[in-house]
Amino acid sequence: MLNNLPRATRYLLLINLAMWLLDESLQRYGIQLTSVLGLHYWSSIGPRIWQPFTYMFMHGGFRHLFFNMFALLMFGPVLEREWGERKYLLYYFVCGLGAALVQEVVWSIQLHALLSQYSELQVALYSTQLVTIGASGAVFGILFAFGWLFPDVPMFLFFIPIPIRARTMVIIYALIELAEGFSSIPGDNVAHFAHLGGMFFGWLLLLGWRKDVFSRLSSLFRRNRLLHTDKDKKSRFSEYHYQRNIDE
Repeated sequence: MLNNLPRATRYLLLINLAMWLLDESLQRYGIQLTSVLGLHYWSSIGPRIWQPFTYMFMHGGFRHLFFNMFALLMFGPVLEREWGERKYLLYYFVCGLGAALVQEVVWSIQLHALLSQYSELQVALYSTQLVTIGASGAVFGILFAFGWLFPDVPMFLFFIPIPIRARTMVIIYALIELAEGFSSIPGDNVAHFAHLGGMFFGWLLLLGWRKDVFSRLSSLFRRNRLLHTDKDKKSRFSEYHYQRNIDE
């Protein structure tokens, strides 16, 4: 079955599975990969620039891994065949990195709010415990892209026995994440705003592609660079060139 999948999706599935197996194995020896590869609050442990990338390949149990990989298996191959491998991977990682950025912003807001109730030391200690893991941000971006490109494809949700359009399904998931993000449910350690962040950055990238923003910016940059280069050449040349009259 895996051999029939497009290469990028296949490797993403295998890497996520391998990392989960490695994490489970090392935990038996008291080694916590999450402390190194998970996404922590930016100021709590110093700069670790790899974490916004590596957190996407860590999962907090088989259930967490299964649902993320199931969604990737369902929607990823369609997008990869539609876009090609490079564009698909670019989209995937932009959504994952965007989700990490949103989560960091949410943590900053939450910690700032706690300063009105607790001391700076208590809040600082609490910030060291903040960590998020999982491919959910990237996967929610994949889900959003599927609804964007194929809005009328009929889909089924577990709790709705009738088919609904893909676009409607995306809206339902987004509203659920938004509602749960603002609710204070005891024991809920899901990064709901990171999921929404993956969708948001996916929307920005899709919008940029549709309006050809990046090609225009690239063309504008090249045009300005050539213009400045020509001006520099003229200015340098003019320092040594002067026009003499013929009769001199």
